[in-house]
Amino acid sequence: MSDESYVEKEYQRDEKYLSDRITADGRDGWPVEPGRYRLIAARACPWANRSIIVRRLLGLESVISMGLCGPTHDERSWTFDLDPGGRDPVLGYERLQEAFFARDPDYSRGITVPAIVDVPSGAVVTNNFPQITLDLSTEWTAYHRDGAPDLYPEKLRDEMEEVMQRIYTEVNNGVYRCGFSGSQRAYDKSFQRLFTALDWLEDRLASQRYLMGETITEADVRLFTTLARFDPVYHGHFKTNRNKLTEMPALWAYARDLFQTPGFGDTIDFPQIKEHYYVVHTDINPTQIVPMGPDTSNWLTPHGREELGGSPFGDGTPPGPVADGEEVPADHGPGGVPHR
Repeated sequence: MSDESYVEKEYQRDEKYLSDRITADGRDGWPVEPGRYRLIAARACPWANRSIIVRRLLGLESVISMGLCGPTHDERSWTFDLDPGGRDPVLGYERLQEAFFARDPDYSRGITVPAIVDVPSGAVVTNNFPQITLDLSTEWTAYHRDGAPDLYPEKLRDEMEEVMQRIYTEVNNGVYRCGFSGSQRAYDKSFQRLFTALDWLEDRLASQRYLMGETITEADVRLFTTLARFDPVYHGHFKTNRNKLTEMPALWAYARDLFQTPGFGDTIDFPQIKEHYYVVHTDINPTQIVPMGPDTSNWLTPHGREELGGSPFGDGTPPGPVADGEEVPADHGPGGVPHR
C-alpha cells in the first residue's frame, strides 16, 4: 500500500478506503459478474498479497483477471512498469491512479493496492483490502473451483474475527508501527506490543497446525503475508529485531508449512518485496541500498507440522498449477534471489 504516514510519535495508518462491495445481489451497484472486474495488486505489498493468495486458492483466476504493478511507486501512485510499454494490457493505464480518477476526478486519498477495477468503465470499485478477500470467499461462491477451501467458515467467524483483529493491529500493522515510529518511546511501546502478539501466536501454533484448527482459513492468509516478509525486511528495515522468524520454532515451522502449500509460496517474490521496502521508504533507508540477504532457501526445508494432524484443504483439494503468465520467476523464489 502507499498510505504510510509519519506522525510526530506513533504511526497511524489511513484506513479510509472506498467501501463499495461487489456482491452476489449487486446491492452496491456492483454485481458479481465473471470477466467484468480486474484485481490490481503488487507482489511486494503484504495487503495485496492476501488477495492474490485467496483468488488462487478459490480458483477465480479465469473469473477475475489480475494486473500487477511493479515493486516501487512514487508519491502519486503504483505504476505498471512490469508490462510492455509500462501500461496495463487490459486497462491501458500507466498508473493505478488513473482508475481512482475515473471513479472520482477529485480523489485525494491514498492510491492503494489491492484495488478491484470495473473494466468497462475503468473505474476502481473498492480498495478495502480486508473486505475484498472476505467477499471473494462469500460472494463469489458460484464461481469457486471444485474442491475450493472454505476460508471463512460460518461456525468459526466470531472467533476468527477476534483472532484476525489482533493479528491486524498487533502484527500486520504492528511491524509498520515499529518501522515508522516517530520517537523512541513510541518505538519501544510498539516493539513490545508486536512481540507480545508473536509470543501469543507461538504458543497458539505449538499445539495446532493452523490458526483456527485443522484447516487453512482467511486468518492464516492474513498472518502468512507478514511472516513471509519478516526476516527479509521487517527484522532489519523496521527494527523488529528481538529475534528472527527462524528463531521462533512453532511460527517458523508454521510459515514454512504454508509456504509449501500450493497458493501461498508460489505467490511470493522475495526480490520485489525487498526492493519495495528498501527503495520506497527513503526516510528510513535514504541510500536505497537493497540488502543481498537473507538466504531464503530455508523456506523449502521440512517443517514437520504434519504431526499435528489436519490438512490444509480439509475435504477439498489444492489449487492446480499457477495460471499462465502469473508465475513468480524461478530466480525470485526461495534460494534464487538475485541482487538488483
